[in-house]
Amino acid sequence: MHRLFVAIDLPDAAKTRLAGLCSGIRGARWVEPEQMHLTLRFIGEVDGPLFDDIRLALGRIESESFALTLDGLGVFPMRGPPHTLWVGIAPNPALMRLQAKVEAALVALGLEPERRNYHPHVTLARLKGARAYQVSEYVSYQGPFRALPFPVATFQLYQSFLGNGGALHRVEMIYPLAAPARAVTAS
Repeated sequence: MHRLFVAIDLPDAAKTRLAGLCSGIRGARWVEPEQMHLTLRFIGEVDGPLFDDIRLALGRIESESFALTLDGLGVFPMRGPPHTLWVGIAPNPALMRLQAKVEAALVALGLEPERRNYHPHVTLARLKGARAYQVSEYVSYQGPFRALPFPVATFQLYQSFLGNGGALHRVEMIYPLAAPARAVTAS
């Protein structure tokens, strides 16, 4: 069985910037920078033949490259004790189109559609054991976080391996995005 998800890898500069946020909440389990990514769709466990079908289906997706901006901090759930600290993504129609194409390709293979609305984010920490007031103070202080935009020219299919220290991710396939179309002036 293969435990899979589709994501956008972050450039090293963005991971370094995010790593600078990874302290200040006692009891938080911080994500290692090399594990940081923007999930487009969690797939879950699949067998070998479906794994092959997924690799092929994702390779048929046509979408343009774009730029992303990391913007703001928040927690899940929005109400009640927080369990996940994340950095958000500034609104981006190109990202939402890519995510919708990934979702459609996977549903066409017979996977169950994702029931939750897509909320693009990069997980910074798991908060089991962290005090809610510390998390609230942290988000209030760091909430205005914003990074410079970075280009996105590919998306990836990852395999996830669960272990005692959390999940480890390995890139299985890299899918290129097309260069944006440029307007041509008629002569």
